[in-house]
Amino acid sequence: MNGWREDQLQALLTMRNERQLMEEIMTVARDLEFDFCAYGIRMPVPLSQPKIEMFNNYPAAWQMQYQAQRYVEVDPTVHHCTRSLVPIVWSNEVFASVPQFWEEARSFGLRIGWAQSSYDANAVAGMLTLARPEEPLSESELHAKRLIMAWLTQVAHLGMSRCLTPKLLPESEIRLTERERAVLRWTGDGKTASEISEIMRISESTVNFHIRNAVAKLGTANKLAATVKAAMLGMLY
Repeated sequence: MNGWREDQLQALLTMRNERQLMEEIMTVARDLEFDFCAYGIRMPVPLSQPKIEMFNNYPAAWQMQYQAQRYVEVDPTVHHCTRSLVPIVWSNEVFASVPQFWEEARSFGLRIGWAQSSYDANAVAGMLTLARPEEPLSESELHAKRLIMAWLTQVAHLGMSRCLTPKLLPESEIRLTERERAVLRWTGDGKTASEISEIMRISESTVNFHIRNAVAKLGTANKLAATVKAAMLGMLY
């Protein structure tokens, strides 16, 4: 673990370019004795087709195959990480439902692996994967490295989110007023403008004024979409 240097940690925390940041993450991965490293980030909106960016140093042929076969849709580690923050270690059991996928991955040297997800205040999701062709992950190795691997997962996400969220999700920079947040919260609870006016002790026209402002700021078609979007982005609290 001699490679776990203070300058690497500082670089991960402060770097502003996602490509350079990924290079630094890969350097730390190699220090942890993993040949391959992958990081994916997913924006919370739009709900139907969220924006996703992926970075890795996998063999180019496997990257092309993964994309061409849309393996992200069946990858069990991705499915796990969308539901849990608990790390997952690759195994035959994990990939039992997708034997062809597992066989192809192994043919490219991706045999041993570990992955963990992360989330931030804007509900932006991240997933870090560390992999290598040989040497199974023993309990002793996992015990010795688990804190650093978990820390790397979080720091990688903080750095990537800082670099990419303003580009992929400019709405995250929007600031709603307290009144706008309040009317959207009540809207999310199913209250009408008339009911909200009574609850907040303001006129119905004032309620609609705040709703229109929120809809315009969030770039949505109506108040329901604005409420969903604001909730997904963590803006209502």
